Amino acid sequence: MSILTPRVSLAFRLALRELRGGIRGFYIFLACIALGTGAIAAVNSVSQSITDTIASQGQELLAGDVRFELNNREATPQEMSFLEGLGTVSVSTGLRSMARKPDGSDQALVEVKAVDDAYPLYGRFVAEPDYPLAALLSGQGGTYGAVAAPLLLDRLGLAVGDELLLGNVKLSITGTVKTEPDALSEGFGFAPRLLVSRQALESSGLIQTGSLVEHAYKIRLEDRSTMSGIQVRASREFPSAGWAIRTSDRAAPSLTENITRFSQFLTLVGLTALVVGGVGVANAVRAFLDSKRTTIATFKCLGAPAVVVVLIYLFQIAIISLGGIVIGLVIGALSPIFAAQFLAQFLPVSTAPTLYPGALVLATLFGILTTLAFAILPLGHAREVPATALFREQGFETRRLPSWPYILLAALFMVGLAGLAILTAYDRFIAVVFVGAIVFAFVVLRLVAALIAWLARRSPRVSSPALRLAIGNIHRPGALTPSVVLSLGLGLALLVTLTLIDGNLRQQLTGRMNEGAPNFFFVDIQRAEVDAFRNLVQAQAPKGKLMEVPMLRGRIVAFNGEDVTKMNVPAAGRWVLNGDRGITYADALPENAALSEGSWWDRDYSGEPLVSFSSEEAHELGLKIGDTVTVNVLGRNITAKIANLRRVEWESLSINFVMVFSPNTFRGAPHAWLATLTDPSSTPAEDAAILKSVTNAYPTITSIRVKDAIDIVNRLVEQLATAIRAAASVALVASVLVLAGALAAGNRARTHDAVVLKTLGATRAMLIRAFSYEYLILGLATAIFSLIAGAAAAWFIVARIMRLPSTFLPDVAGLTLVTALVLTVGIGLIGTWRILGQKAAPVLREL
Repeated sequence: MSILTPRVSLAFRLALRELRGGIRGFYIFLACIALGTGAIAAVNSVSQSITDTIASQGQELLAGDVRFELNNREATPQEMSFLEGLGTVSVSTGLRSMARKPDGSDQALVEVKAVDDAYPLYGRFVAEPDYPLAALLSGQGGTYGAVAAPLLLDRLGLAVGDELLLGNVKLSITGTVKTEPDALSEGFGFAPRLLVSRQALESSGLIQTGSLVEHAYKIRLEDRSTMSGIQVRASREFPSAGWAIRTSDRAAPSLTENITRFSQFLTLVGLTALVVGGVGVANAVRAFLDSKRTTIATFKCLGAPAVVVVLIYLFQIAIISLGGIVIGLVIGALSPIFAAQFLAQFLPVSTAPTLYPGALVLATLFGILTTLAFAILPLGHAREVPATALFREQGFETRRLPSWPYILLAALFMVGLAGLAILTAYDRFIAVVFVGAIVFAFVVLRLVAALIAWLARRSPRVSSPALRLAIGNIHRPGALTPSVVLSLGLGLALLVTLTLIDGNLRQQLTGRMNEGAPNFFFVDIQRAEVDAFRNLVQAQAPKGKLMEVPMLRGRIVAFNGEDVTKMNVPAAGRWVLNGDRGITYADALPENAALSEGSWWDRDYSGEPLVSFSSEEAHELGLKIGDTVTVNVLGRNITAKIANLRRVEWESLSINFVMVFSPNTFRGAPHAWLATLTDPSSTPAEDAAILKSVTNAYPTITSIRVKDAIDIVNRLVEQLATAIRAAASVALVASVLVLAGALAAGNRARTHDAVVLKTLGATRAMLIRAFSYEYLILGLATAIFSLIAGAAAAWFIVARIMRLPSTFLPDVAGLTLVTALVLTVGIGLIGTWRILGQKAAPVLREL
């Protein structure tokens, strides 16, 4: 230790002295570290800003301390007495329905929310004009006030003061929604908001037997210390209530979870950029040490131990990388402030300047580990080369690996980098797959580079000197082939993967789904209306196919008698247990399904309740034939045995259910009906006529045009795809930087080659053609690999994970080829042009 300490101190002083000369050759190194670190710091800082705001504003976002939710029924007097005993209660009711003009000329789907005078218990509802909500919603002479989202007024061409019909009640639009405090906790809505009083909703006639209605009871607790035990107490006193309970510390769990998942994905994309930048780090360190070969030789000739030489340049690399990390951390720290300007209208984001140490520390660790993992091996090469070889040779162009301690250290830092990515991930399985894919991609890219060099070495002799020189450059010692393929291949493959996934999803939404999807869904059809409704629709669309099924809502509460809230449910099947599910009964197998296991019950079956479960979801939940499922429907727990499993084509958008029960299960239970109308030959004008006729004849039936819903989803996918492509572009920018660094690192060898060739009679035009051919071949080979790897990854995600048809998109192939060729040839020639102007004499004197 006493010997090592002076050596470390000496190495540190010499490192600082050398850095006085500047960081020339390290600009790309700096940019790669700053870019990757900044991306990770920014994504996690913005994500934490949103989730922290949700946690801190839980009462306002929930509009209460606790929220009890019941579907398709109101609380019983006993349940209501229990809720009122907890504190002040505010009741609201939500449902989808059709709002229409009084003259019947136009209509629109709306998300109705009926509130009482106590709403909101926390936060403030803001309308335009900013009057008290109770005054805006008050009724007079049979007409009630309503506050509408501006989008609804735009769709129907209305203004404040105009009238609107909802079911059987007349509304007067008294204002527009500016701020709805609990909108995020209500979940995503496919239609604009229409806020009314509970008295107006009762007068509308929309709440009937079997109507799809959500009743929310929000409570301001008298004693908030009792909040943690409320769920246990409510479940104990009312075990069959079937209500969903949410507290203000988890006001918007789905939103928080989705933001966390999305931030994990973007973090992994940022880590990809950082890992790609790691290749740039290795190239920059190698080039830097190559330029310092005389200095290193001098140190060694003067007796400097090898460990001191390594420490000198390790300190320099560490100091420069810390500079890049600091730049990245500044970007990450400022990101929430800039993001708030764009996200504030959609998400709760704090506009106050706030640092998120956890996000910044995570980005710092990723930056440090990446630098060390990729810088150790070049440092090991510098240590192993003797001083005489450094004076005699041009650089570190050797295929021999450094000694085992350096290989071990590099491996340990790589494992640490992978371990950090996995341990900090929300979904560790995805993180493991990602890390495995990165390792596999690096190995494959090295093999691809070796294959290209092997093919070039064994290619037939060509007559063109320029092309012959280009092929020779591809397989010679110290060739650019590994660096170019590795730097550009990973970024391009990632971009191809994301672009193909995006393209397939868009194609599915705008093409296949649109072609096979029904034109309309009709919800909340009462039993007494079914026949007349059928006659009306068939008269309006004689060529259309009308399907009708009974529909109830139920929440799965147990599998095989075990409470699902206490089970470790796999993530893939968790959505089945989130909230209420649509359920139905049938005496025959639905025509759009096929049995995969078991058999269907007889038409006159009257034994114990049976259920048919979707096979994919059953396997994800670990269910099999003979297991039991307990469902809470209208406040009653009903247990049924799984009789069969069936294949369901969810992407068809036709009537599909996770569970179909035997008819005797719900005999006598009140319910409504669900119907679809499919008519591929129908025009938009005919669809509009059907919508108008049904809405005017049956104002309590909710009509949903499927194409409008698909358009909304398509816009959401487009927004997500834009964010994903922006993140992927970070990795591509890192690839470009690494490519530029790789080409710059080989400039000294290229300068010697160009001078020697010009001395032997080669013209500048011939050398430009030779270098262009080389870059074209490398760019083309890299593009082909990126297409194959990206297409394979996209196919796996779309076909195997999303369970959707996957196709290859030719325009993506063309874009990839053009991008690869432009980048390799363009950046290559920019660097080469300066080389070709190099005077011969100074170079020849060094040979």
